[in-house]
Amino acid sequence: MILISCPDCGARDETEFHYGGQAHVPYPEDPSTLSDEEWGRYLFYRENTKGIFAERWVHSSGCRKWFNVLRDTVTYRIAAVYRNGEPRPTLDGDSQ
Repeated sequence: MILISCPDCGARDETEFHYGGQAHVPYPEDPSTLSDEEWGRYLFYRENTKGIFAERWVHSSGCRKWFNVLRDTVTYRIAAVYRNGEPRPTLDGDSQ
């Protein structure tokens, strides 16, 4: 079980949350100009980092707000939680 600390509600069991994919993926500036290949890359190609990875989560059984998590994909340890719009925290030894 993972304990996730919602920025608004505090620590809760992972069953109250839903994963939303990689964080900090900007929406295309002019989507109407993208080719099918570019759309495919935007929608489906994501990093597959071993180690600290920035993810989006939503507290679906609580405040229903989205936020970001820095989580180690090897150990599942959560290194940081921060709200949308806040900059990604820098961790010791983090290359981002």
